[in-house]
Amino acid sequence: MEDFAEYILNEKDLISKIEIIYFLAPKLGINFDKSIVFKTEIARMFLKYTEVKVDENIVLTACLLCNCKKVDDAQKIGKVQTYALEGAEYLKKLGFDDKFCRICEGVNRYSGLKPRENESDILELIDQFGGMLIDRPERIGFAPDEALVLLEHRNLKSEYNSYIELFRKFVEEMEKIEIQGVVNTKVFARLQKLIRESKDVPEFVKKIATDYSVNIDKKFEQIMGEENIKVNNRALFSSEIEEKVLKNIN
Repeated sequence: MEDFAEYILNEKDLISKIEIIYFLAPKLGINFDKSIVFKTEIARMFLKYTEVKVDENIVLTACLLCNCKKVDDAQKIGKVQTYALEGAEYLKKLGFDDKFCRICEGVNRYSGLKPRENESDILELIDQFGGMLIDRPERIGFAPDEALVLLEHRNLKSEYNSYIELFRKFVEEMEKIEIQGVVNTKVFARLQKLIRESKDVPEFVKKIATDYSVNIDKKFEQIMGEENIKVNNRALFSSEIEEKVLKNIN
């Protein structure tokens, strides 16, 4: 699987990336669930709306893989402090370069990595904010305004993150946007509803690709005055993806 890095980075379509990683996750022995897709969609919106000067392909790929060794097990509490580093080391074996691995390692600060990559600051914000929006066994997901307060004044209170101000403005602007439906909902509330209602990754991705991101991009087009935003409504998780993966990955 040493050619996996080149293969997944050469795939520019985000939905195709998700399909490929989902298909290969059991073989690779990596964590890949709905929460990763949820956070990556927030990252996609953040990059699109703010037009941050970073390589979007690198950031979104890192968002999909930085939690590859995360273990959701209360009995393995020590993994919280080591999974990012272990994940970065594993990604190196899959062919990713040092910078990409450093970006992924910086999703949290437990390894003490310095200096940090700028892209890591984006991953950190997305991972923590997105994680607070998702339901957990011990609590329901926070409202976006509550999560933002906790992010700024608790989680990152004594840490410098170069994108925190821009991210705060992004969240505040998203909270002003309503997505039309049977019941109009705000941007993050609709995403929270979709992850709750989806039984697995394929169902969640289908709802994002054929409904949610379509409506979001139309809103962005109106707000930002963009034109010709293309929406790909192709079939999801098809046999063609499996054949493509098997053909290109040993």
